[in-house]
Amino acid sequence: MAEANDSESGQEKQKNKNPVVENDSYPVVDCDGDGSYPVVDCDGVAVENDYCSIGSSGDDEVGEHSMKKKRKKKKREIFISREKKAEEDSAKNKQDPLVLFGSDILMKILRNLDARSVALSLLVSRGWYGVASSDRLWTTKCEELWLGKAHIPRSAQVQGLSKLTTYSISVMDGRRTRIMKEDLCDHVWEFHFHEAAPEYWRNLDPYWKGTGPPMRRYFHPDGSLTADPGDEVWGGHESCYSIVTSVIGDGSIRDHYVRINRWPRMLVLRKEDWSWEMSNNLYCYSSIPDADKEGGTGPLFPFS
Repeated sequence: MAEANDSESGQEKQKNKNPVVENDSYPVVDCDGDGSYPVVDCDGVAVENDYCSIGSSGDDEVGEHSMKKKRKKKKREIFISREKKAEEDSAKNKQDPLVLFGSDILMKILRNLDARSVALSLLVSRGWYGVASSDRLWTTKCEELWLGKAHIPRSAQVQGLSKLTTYSISVMDGRRTRIMKEDLCDHVWEFHFHEAAPEYWRNLDPYWKGTGPPMRRYFHPDGSLTADPGDEVWGGHESCYSIVTSVIGDGSIRDHYVRINRWPRMLVLRKEDWSWEMSNNLYCYSSIPDADKEGGTGPLFPFS
């Protein structure tokens, strides 16, 4: 009888030491004796690390909240992983063409672009600059730029300049609207009267009579002006010229003209083919194209 009581007492103590609480899914064992129970399966293996407390009404809510947080964290990790992979794929797709194709292929591509686009490609990287600034490339661009131009600037013919610099100087000089003494003296000029000129003068002008080539005029560094021998209009009289330029406070040109003797001033016009025209209401001077002139024409580096 005493042994039976001791046996029952021992089983009771063992039961109290590791109580098992039954639920609908898994048996729950209090391993720590603190009222918190890990959920285990029928073989006694824990299926979650989260603990629940027996007798607490919020146990289910706490467990569910913890699971939601874990699911959200997992989704976030998956999303970040996919984003990173997408960025890596995008980086591969956007790989530098210079690396993909090499300098020779890139050079062929740049040759088919206009000069402005090639100039912008200089800013991509040092590698691109090395290819896009090549003399081989800009020699072709200079030839394209000069095609059909009446005059080639002397500034662009200076020895030792890179072809990229030559192109840039040519563009800047082509935009110049201020005529210089070198421009007058370097070119030969055609001269003819306007319809508003007196009939007497127009009757002497081959331009109006159609009896020969236009009259020509020559400007000289000493300030004098001459014509071809036998020019009926010229008549052998002496002439001198002056270039007048007035500048306002901010450096912009207010007035710019050329005057011969005391005759009416001639306004200056720069044409799209880089030729010059000077005219008033009576007559007109036009520079004759001379793009094949060795060393170029015009002043050195005045881009105003």
